[in-house]
Amino acid sequence: MARAQALVLALTFQLCAPETETPAAGCTFEEASDPAVPCEYSQAQYDDFQWDQVQIHPGTRAPADLPHGSYLMVNASQHAPGQRAHVIFQSLSENDTHCVQFSYFLYSRDGHSPGTLGIYVRVNGGPLGSAVWNMTGSHGRQWHQAELAVSTFWPNEYQVLFEALISPDRRGYMGLDDILLLSYPCAKAPHFSRLGDVEVNAGQNASFQCMAAGRAAEAERFLLQRQSGALVPAASVRHISHRRFLATFLLASVSRSEQDLYRCVSQAPRGAGVSNFAELIVKEPPTPIAPPQLLRAGPTYLIIQLNTNSIIGDGPIVRKEIEYRMSRGPWAEVHAVSLQTYKLWHLDPDTEYEISVLLTRPGDGGTGRPGPPLISRTKCAEPMRAPKGLAFAEIQARQLMLQWEPLGYNVTRCHTYTVSLCYHYTLGSSHNQTIRECMKMERGVSRYTIKNLPPYRNVHVRLILTNPEGRKEGKEVTFQTDEDVPGGIAAESLTFTPLEDMIFLKWEEPQEPNGLITQYEISYQSIESSDPAVNVPGPRRTISKLRNETYHVFSNLHPGTTYLFSVRARTGKGFGQAALTEITTNISAPSFDYADMPSPLGESENTITVLLRPAQGRGAPIRWETLYQVIVEEERPRRLRREPGSQDCFPVPLTFDAALARGLVHYFGAELAASSLPEAMPFTVGDNQTYRGFWNPPLEPRKAYLIYFQATSHLKGETRLNCIRIARKAACKESKRPLEVSQRSEEMGLILGICAGGLAVLILLLGAIIIIIRKG
Repeated sequence: MARAQALVLALTFQLCAPETETPAAGCTFEEASDPAVPCEYSQAQYDDFQWDQVQIHPGTRAPADLPHGSYLMVNASQHAPGQRAHVIFQSLSENDTHCVQFSYFLYSRDGHSPGTLGIYVRVNGGPLGSAVWNMTGSHGRQWHQAELAVSTFWPNEYQVLFEALISPDRRGYMGLDDILLLSYPCAKAPHFSRLGDVEVNAGQNASFQCMAAGRAAEAERFLLQRQSGALVPAASVRHISHRRFLATFLLASVSRSEQDLYRCVSQAPRGAGVSNFAELIVKEPPTPIAPPQLLRAGPTYLIIQLNTNSIIGDGPIVRKEIEYRMSRGPWAEVHAVSLQTYKLWHLDPDTEYEISVLLTRPGDGGTGRPGPPLISRTKCAEPMRAPKGLAFAEIQARQLMLQWEPLGYNVTRCHTYTVSLCYHYTLGSSHNQTIRECMKMERGVSRYTIKNLPPYRNVHVRLILTNPEGRKEGKEVTFQTDEDVPGGIAAESLTFTPLEDMIFLKWEEPQEPNGLITQYEISYQSIESSDPAVNVPGPRRTISKLRNETYHVFSNLHPGTTYLFSVRARTGKGFGQAALTEITTNISAPSFDYADMPSPLGESENTITVLLRPAQGRGAPIRWETLYQVIVEEERPRRLRREPGSQDCFPVPLTFDAALARGLVHYFGAELAASSLPEAMPFTVGDNQTYRGFWNPPLEPRKAYLIYFQATSHLKGETRLNCIRIARKAACKESKRPLEVSQRSEEMGLILGICAGGLAVLILLLGAIIIIIRKG
């Protein structure tokens, strides 16, 4: 659109014609007025009162304040303040500048203003607008002359209207006379060259330049008059020469509502000048009605269609542009577009954009407002990389506080994303179970604490960044939790072997060592004993073992005594929970107070009397659970001699008859309860008495015997025995009969054994022969 140009009025100054030239029209209000100058005027019907046409001559009764002559007059005292009266002259359509001359009278005896006399120029029957010239006040009892230079051009026509407006003072007179239309420029009022139309785009400044010619005094005012009546003072008046000047009028940021007809007016006491009306054409820059259409979206681009078929505003459209901005961004970019589709490049992923179309018509400010925006979002792009800077902020035995770099949009490439923290670790000493966990972090979080971890364990951690378009996994980082006190040793892992005066104890490492085991601590204390001589509870003793020593032999213990053992492990953080167990040592065989084999108290051919002393219990109470046996053994040459205190005792009780039937050389001659032997007492072997079911037969004189004293202890299913040889009885050589009987008995037993063996061999041979016959 071409820029709106202000129209410059070219003034062709015309010199005043000779005064003798006949005016084109006018009114002198005389009865014998010149027929060549018809007086055509009319009183308006819409005003408040009428002008009075008066003729005052000498001798006529009239107010002394009125001058003589014929003219139009208004007596202000007869009308109310603010009332108006209009006189309208005939329409003129000459295609040139004309001068309207008139005489006016404004007078009040006391100097007050009778009212305001104004002149209006109506074009083509339009509105009156504002007065182009007016005069108020009291100017003396005389006539004054003024001129109105009217520039009109065909096919326009104009009418000159005079108005009388009553002032609040309501005193004095207003008069009009000698109104003449001259066909040449005025001598006292400047006239304007033709004013052309001005076209401008809405929002721009409109400039009117009025070229005038004539006498321009400094007192003149130059105005731009709107047809509706508004007046705009001149921005500048520049004298081009002595009789030429240029008035410039500026309308700032015009809108469609200011589109109207405008003309230039000059005002001075001696007269006024009026130009023709020129139109101010305000064009509305074009704007699309509908927003652009989205054809396709990608991570960094948007393809749109302009959609500019329907617009509001004025054309023609000389340029199309795309304006786009982030919905929440402070900047905007504009791209010129020559096609109906356009691709916006280098956009940010997952970002909302507002895209509008700009249309431009000719002229400054011809670019319209952006059309309705298309609000669209680009797609997400694949993350640039995985999160970095994974490190620990604090390490404890059972938790890790981790931190990493805060993630920005330049890394995530999407506003919708998740950060997952994944970790795994193994359980058990053999690492046969792996625990894996993944947690999604909250938005904007760059720190997390992993809890409920096993102590002193490697935890493998990685960060994973995911958005709708892809994922990036970070490198796995290994952290080790701190040590903690070890877990308790399992009670079922404690194994032990109790002996009489020692215990072998073995244990296993805690299932949860929670660090590096540095030592084991074993405490034990006697808590119960069946031996009255043992004081319970006993003192508590503690033993430390190295980390690779998971066993210990406890010695110097009391037989038949229960000990409470506690075993616990230690790391650099301290001791763990102790495992408790109770272990009872085995009871020991009773002991005898015999320094050596004592001499018998008495001896005969068939008996021997010995001294029986009570045994001392070792872990088993003597009084209730112990039995005493007296064993008699025939001494034979082939048998090794028993030494006093020998441990080869007699666990199987045999009566004399049972030993004789089995061919054994020893038998139990007596069994005594512990209560029957509270102290040392004599006992006769071979007294032919029965003790608790055991017969004590007389001894054979010709046989040698060894006498043993045996004590047997029983406690909680355990049996311990001890025996000692306490006497020896030699054989008597004079008596041979019992010995022969004894030898004969031995020979008979040998014969019977040989026969039994031969019979068994025969039976086996017969069985083999029968089997061979059946097979063959």
